[in-house]
Amino acid sequence: MIVGLGNPGEQYKNTRHNLGFMAIDALADQLGLKWENNKKLMAELAKGADLILVKPQTFMNNSGPVVAAVLSYYKLLPKTLGLVKTANADLSEILTVIHDDLDIELEKFKISLDSRSAGHKGVESIINHLKTKNFKRLRIGIKASALKNVPADKFVLQKFSAEELKIIGAVVLAALNEFKK
Repeated sequence: MIVGLGNPGEQYKNTRHNLGFMAIDALADQLGLKWENNKKLMAELAKGADLILVKPQTFMNNSGPVVAAVLSYYKLLPKTLGLVKTANADLSEILTVIHDDLDIELEKFKISLDSRSAGHKGVESIINHLKTKNFKRLRIGIKASALKNVPADKFVLQKFSAEELKIIGAVVLAALNEFKK
């Protein structure tokens, strides 16, 4: 299961915090998958033969319950874990989360495993609900010089400039290609 983090609604389209949505949309396009809204799971889902793409339709800071519900619904959790009651369960072969990262330069990305949220509220919500940080993350950089003059919580809700969108498009494709290896 691959989860792209973002905020639902047209007003958040192309904002820095919606980079996870942008990346997972690009992945769905590459794979020829179509999105379906699942109100019960509070998510948009795109399903392939052995893959589920997820865009939580809650706000970023409340992504954890959606991720837990989708994992449980599709019986993707190890049998002994149930609803992940065991702390620090290894979900590295089951779950990947794609999200923006303020600590990484705009043109870069990192693949992480078993790492803390570093203040990212969407990731923090997932860690808290699953009681583990042991899952993969594709962290795509949004750090830019404009950040120096704007509080982080305001910066992440700003829209990308046209120039930044071109950069982001190339970085997302490079990150997805690296991630598939």
